[in-house]
Amino acid sequence: MLETSARLLALLSLLQARRDWPGRTLADRLEVSPRTVRRDVDRLRELGYPVQATRGPEGGYRLDAGSELPPLLFDDDQAVAVAVALQTATISVQGVEEAALRALATVRQVMPVRLRHRVDALRVTRVVKSGWREGDIDAQHLLAIGTAVRAREVLRFDYAGRRELAEGVGQQRAPRRAEPHHLVTWGGRWYLVGWDLDRKDWRTYRVDRMTPRTPNGPRFAPRDLPAADVVDFIAERFERRDPLPCKGTVILHVPAEAANEWIRGQALVEDIGPDRCRVTAGSWSWTGLASWFGMFDADFELVGPPELRAAAEALAERFARAVHQPAG
Repeated sequence: MLETSARLLALLSLLQARRDWPGRTLADRLEVSPRTVRRDVDRLRELGYPVQATRGPEGGYRLDAGSELPPLLFDDDQAVAVAVALQTATISVQGVEEAALRALATVRQVMPVRLRHRVDALRVTRVVKSGWREGDIDAQHLLAIGTAVRAREVLRFDYAGRRELAEGVGQQRAPRRAEPHHLVTWGGRWYLVGWDLDRKDWRTYRVDRMTPRTPNGPRFAPRDLPAADVVDFIAERFERRDPLPCKGTVILHVPAEAANEWIRGQALVEDIGPDRCRVTAGSWSWTGLASWFGMFDADFELVGPPELRAAAEALAERFARAVHQPAG
């Protein structure tokens, strides 16, 4: 039988693992009597853990939420997951950087050496390209939006959309009203999926452009998304919203397997022979698409459309002039 301190830790670990435990099952797992389990539960309560007794044929115990955060137990994978989450939390959410780093230091300090090495091996570095808008999220805004989603309350907020940004920051508009349904991340940004009450349609809002207003509106009955789930909904919306306007095809003089090693999902590759493949890709400009095809260290044939051929001819002339022009 375990010593009292070790047994208390084992009991706490079991109570954290699932919601309800029959008293007899806990006694069997700990190899003690139900009376000993009752005494150990009383000790945990004295330490601040809100262990509640549950009703039933045998009676049992449940670890409820309390007014303070007591010490927690994590297994190895949970501890590493918490440490990684605390690092990545500082990347896109403003206002949590210091608290997240302090929490990370606390978790790391009590980690076994084997886990500390795993966490130290992963360092997340924030890199922002010059001139790019970071799209940082205010932690209080994120919390307010998440609270409205959970409470199913109409959200009132100011929104700096494309039209608002084009008209100027000084423009004053009535707040937007939406039934918030899901908070999601896509492409490194946070989005809210909601039913726009004024436009009477589903919308996605960038959270970094939202400023919630208080108080929230009335509660609402959730609507069904026009998709199988929120993942399909978001994927369909973004693919439709940002289609690449320039799509073209070439026949690349390399095996499809070799082309796939270079392309890695950026384009469609079709095997048409032992040393040839058809590649279809998209870009925001015909010149950019022609340049992309030219980056492959292989000959290729232009299939089309005519705009791609014209862009390739213009690039060929530009490169020819650059090659024959004297330096300086």
